[in-house]
Amino acid sequence: MTNTTSSQIRLRGFALASVLIALMLSLFLEALDQTVVGTAMPRIIAELHGLDRYTWVVTAYVLTTMSMVPIVGKLSDQFGRKWFLLGGTALFLIGSLLAGASQTMNQLIFFRALQGMGAGIGMALVATVVGDLFPPAERAKWSSLFGIVYGVSNLFGPTLGGWLTEHGPLIGNFVTTSSRWRWVFYINLPVGLIAVIALLFFLPAHLSVRTSEKTGLAAIRHIDFLGAVLSTVATVCLMLGLTWGSSQMYAWNSPQVLGLMGIGVVLFLLFILVERRVAEPILPLDLFRNQVWSCAALLTMLQMMVLMGLSLYLPLYLQGVLSVSPTIAGLVMTPLSISMVVGAMLAGPIIGALKRYQLVTIIGALLMGIGTFFFTLMTPSTSLWQAIGFMILAGIGTGTFFSLTAVAQNVLPASRLGVGTAANRYLGQLGATLGIAIVGTVVNSSASSDVMRSLPSTEAGKLSLATALQHGFVAVLLFTIIALLVTFFLKDVPFVTASPDQAVEEADATAEKQSVPASK
Repeated sequence: MTNTTSSQIRLRGFALASVLIALMLSLFLEALDQTVVGTAMPRIIAELHGLDRYTWVVTAYVLTTMSMVPIVGKLSDQFGRKWFLLGGTALFLIGSLLAGASQTMNQLIFFRALQGMGAGIGMALVATVVGDLFPPAERAKWSSLFGIVYGVSNLFGPTLGGWLTEHGPLIGNFVTTSSRWRWVFYINLPVGLIAVIALLFFLPAHLSVRTSEKTGLAAIRHIDFLGAVLSTVATVCLMLGLTWGSSQMYAWNSPQVLGLMGIGVVLFLLFILVERRVAEPILPLDLFRNQVWSCAALLTMLQMMVLMGLSLYLPLYLQGVLSVSPTIAGLVMTPLSISMVVGAMLAGPIIGALKRYQLVTIIGALLMGIGTFFFTLMTPSTSLWQAIGFMILAGIGTGTFFSLTAVAQNVLPASRLGVGTAANRYLGQLGATLGIAIVGTVVNSSASSDVMRSLPSTEAGKLSLATALQHGFVAVLLFTIIALLVTFFLKDVPFVTASPDQAVEEADATAEKQSVPASK
């Protein structure tokens, strides 16, 4: 084992509060940028043009975010977290500044990709740093804060984007009435700078265990460059294939989609072969031999499949079948986000108090499944209050799963906290894309092209759309059933309850008993 003396630093008081606030602000901005841009896009298109590249503004951000997560998780284990986290936050802010100053659509797409790289570093490391800050017995209650951050960003993101686009401050000839959308990106700067300053001054550079004590060229030689390249290119190919197929940009059986997905699969197979042979793999494959970690990772992926399936198609049901306005649909969707926050707020402290998590996840999966089951029964005569009740059930159940990061970390040795947490986050992002692709394919194949081209105005059209969306909700229900089954394999492993000075050593002992050997 690597010497763990440096990992025994524990923050207290103002320093701890400052770091936690900085981490939440960083995560909030990175999560917000996935929702805030959508409502500004019509104004962006009006000024920069490039409607044919509309989807790339979001796709570029998602692709670079996912590509960075597993790589940075591993590198932070080798060389420490502070400077990676600061560098990622700074890169995100630079990307935000440049995206706001974009003069063409191609510039905006490129700078959004730059933003995504910074966001990916933050998403990989924020939860990992929480694992460094607290012993395993305390992580669950603190990690629930970050589930709350996700819920709040989903709740306010679209509204904030719309408000800034219409009412953002004017700055001479640079930000005019038609270019107020630039504030969607500039708003990140003051908030992000606060996070950077707090992390710079209060986050210790030696908070985590480092698996590499080498410096210079010797350290560089131990980086798994081939694995990083294969992981990045395979992720881009697979995500592009899934995105193009689910959005119907190309048919699923088109050469473009089949070719990209085929290349992605081949590269992932090569990645697995490489990871089995290198000394410091980007993704240690023996992680998957750990039952608790594997179940937690699978449940995280299924949670995001459910969440994205519901978030994408419930608004369409409200507007297309129940005939409510976009504003009312947004208000009706609010309880889903709020109930997710409530679920996260309840689950973390309960797990922290009981030092057990299987029962909480079983109850969460049941609530998520019951809520989704009711969605499959909705008809054009379903009332808005009934729909809200179903959302609350599903939201509370989904929110409980935000504590799974702490569950996964509980069985990881300190030397693998970064790579294990990042892999968990990566699978969650993969689940979001898979959920959109699968549910979208089911809905599109169940509805006529006329129905999916525009919102129906006739009763027959509404019934046809309702039927197609019910089929999509059945797909989401299957995800919840699989999640419920997986929870029964998520066996309880006692959380470490030692003093802070001994927490890391005991966490390593627990992890080794769970067959996750420390890195060499």
